[in-house]
Amino acid sequence: MELESLNATFVIDTFLLLLIGIGPKIALVPFLETTRQMPQATQRRVLRKMLITAATVAVLLLILGGLLTRLLHFSPGALGVASGIILLIIAITMVLGQSNGNDSRPAEDRDPMQLAVFPLAVPYLLNPAGIVVLVTASAEAASVSVVAVVVGILVVILALDVAVFRWAVQVSSHLDASRMLVTEKVFGFLLAALAVQLVLNGLSDVGVIHLTGH
Repeated sequence: MELESLNATFVIDTFLLLLIGIGPKIALVPFLETTRQMPQATQRRVLRKMLITAATVAVLLLILGGLLTRLLHFSPGALGVASGIILLIIAITMVLGQSNGNDSRPAEDRDPMQLAVFPLAVPYLLNPAGIVVLVTASAEAASVSVVAVVVGILVVILALDVAVFRWAVQVSSHLDASRMLVTEKVFGFLLAALAVQLVLNGLSDVGVIHLTGH
């Protein structure tokens, strides 16, 4: 991420990666399913908590990501492999359906604010793809200009999140659940492909494999 790479391709690629990594698509269906039985006022509280938590963690990763890679002695490549594996698990869950976790209580029996933090804020809204982009940008940015561009893109994505989720709260009772489910399954397949690519890129970065054109 040298200063010379600040061109249209860099901006578009970063925007698309952050749109996947902290955009609304992955979190939208889980948010609607989790909050559908809640009063609209509670939905708004959950939404606010989810957005604030994801945004705060994202900013901290962008500020401290480079320091964390040095303190914990892992490379961006290792982070890519780990994040790809976690994202693949999320994608499989989206495609095959929710698995039975340790907390088997229905969502309505759990603290809405806890649900807003986990799993809605992390790992659904801010997911492993976003974590990779933010930490890598922090670790490899060679100038303040690069970081400023990433921050600007992050602000745009978060503004989009606010608009989409507020709209979803307003129209949640009118959304077709079956259509939402189909889009979730299709997007799950695409996420699985992205997860595999993250793993391959990570393995290439650490020198385990060589990707043609990488």
